[in-house]
Order: sequence, then structure tokens, then C-alpha cells
Amino acid sequence: MVRIESSQPRKQRKARYTAPSHANTKFLNAPLSTELKEQYKKKTLRVVKGDTVKVTRGDFAGDEGLVDAVDTSKSKIIVHGVSNTKVDGTEVPRAVDASNVKITKLNLADKRRVAKLGEA
Repeated sequence: MVRIESSQPRKQRKARYTAPSHANTKFLNAPLSTELKEQYKKKTLRVVKGDTVKVTRGDFAGDEGLVDAVDTSKSKIIVHGVSNTKVDGTEVPRAVDASNVKITKLNLADKRRVAKLGEA
């Protein structure tokens, strides 16, 4: 999170909402599953499109799905299968906070991501 000295919630929220885009990526980190922790020697990793995650909190706790999209401005992710049903019957994807999911399978299509994981 953005480094701020105040412990006041309003200032913590403001720092989060007004954080620069390069700092917003920190808010999209999610814990790894125990197998991935042992394999890569890391506790958390940034969620990217194509990762498989398991929701750990909220109404959809226990559901597993592929990450369809990552919204960096709102610091939320869209998981396939996690959606709300509107009154007219249409399905609307529900945004989930990255801290409320656990990464179970990584998308290793990006060579830079693989290289960074290999450094640990």
C-alpha cells in the first residue's frame, strides 16, 4: 500500500484512491496456494488475466475460476463464474477484491513473469 504515516481511516482511503497507477499494482496482489508457495518461495503475487483463482471470502467463497479481467483503476478482478443475476435474468460479472482470492494456477505465458518467478 501507499506509505502514509496517519492512522486515520479517511486519510488511508484517500491515499489509496489517489495513488499513482504504478502503486495501484500493489493492491492487486493475492496469496498463492500452498503448493505454489513451496514451488516459488513467495507468499503473494500480482493477479493477471489467465490465472486460476479460488475465492476465499464473501458470497462466492469456494468458487474457482479463471481471471477474465483485471481492473487496475478500481483494484478489482473479474473471475469467470462469479456473477450476480439481475431482475431481468441477465448475468452481470461481480468484481472481487484481489485480497479475497487465492491463486491456484499461474498464467505463465509472459516470459518476464516466468523470469521474475525464477529469481526467488
